Amino acid sequence: MAEATAVSERSGISDPFEQHRQLMFGISYRMLGTVADAEDVVQETWLRWRRVDRDAVADPRGYLVRAVTRTAIDQMRRSRARREEYVGPWLPEPLLVSSDVALESSLLGESLSMAVLVMMETLSPLERAVFVLHEVFGFSFPEVAEAVDRTEQAVRQLGSRARRHVRLRRRRFEPDRRQAREITERFLAACLSGDVEALMAVLAPDVTMWADGNGHAETPRVPLHGAAAIAAYFASTAGRYPQGLVVRLHEQYDGSPAAVLATPAGVFAVVVVDVAEPAAPGAPPRVTAVRAVRNPEKLGRVPAGR
Repeated sequence: MAEATAVSERSGISDPFEQHRQLMFGISYRMLGTVADAEDVVQETWLRWRRVDRDAVADPRGYLVRAVTRTAIDQMRRSRARREEYVGPWLPEPLLVSSDVALESSLLGESLSMAVLVMMETLSPLERAVFVLHEVFGFSFPEVAEAVDRTEQAVRQLGSRARRHVRLRRRRFEPDRRQAREITERFLAACLSGDVEALMAVLAPDVTMWADGNGHAETPRVPLHGAAAIAAYFASTAGRYPQGLVVRLHEQYDGSPAAVLATPAGVFAVVVVDVAEPAAPGAPPRVTAVRAVRNPEKLGRVPAGR
């Protein structure tokens, strides 16, 4: 909470809504996983802010956090209902350091990486709101309770469950950045060439791949499990990529790499991999999870070049 307060104090902007706009977007994006939905929630909060009697608002920041959180919870429930019609796996919209979405540096961190956002998808809307407000932004439990309209005891229980869910799914091994980039590059090169031997060398035996296309792209409509199945898939797609395709590595907000595949016409895909601890001393780390976003509705803000 102190960091977010410092942001607004440094901004020099007198309108409370503009002071806290990036905080509200940060909450909304972590709740919803797409920039468009997060912006819609911030816009709806602005409309509510326009109608309120400002003189009756003793704590504008608290009012705006409550309003954006409750709106995001409602939006999350609607979004999950819509996902029943989604074609294939759903993944968060990639938000990279080099994207055109402006974010205050003190509001960044691991919670913006695709891996953590995917973990948070396992939480209920209320659990996710409590986790985001307390664990990410440092709001106290009494403040969170007011924001989500629950008792402090209920919020503590929600927070405990959320932490357990996320902790159980967190990666226990963090490769250094150079190593992570190298493994990502090797994986992508093997994918594009369809080199099965190279793929088997970089993939963990129990690797899983999710590809988000929503019917707009030729992607597997169910997760692929196992190195052999994923290697066979990329062997079958070799030579079918668009002309002029180039791969550039960008950073996620936790510092881990994200591969942007682009053509002169725009971004073709964003691919993020998780890397596991070596199975034996001296053995190389291997890819344990692959998340590929091909849905063009989620790629419009991803930079095609450096």
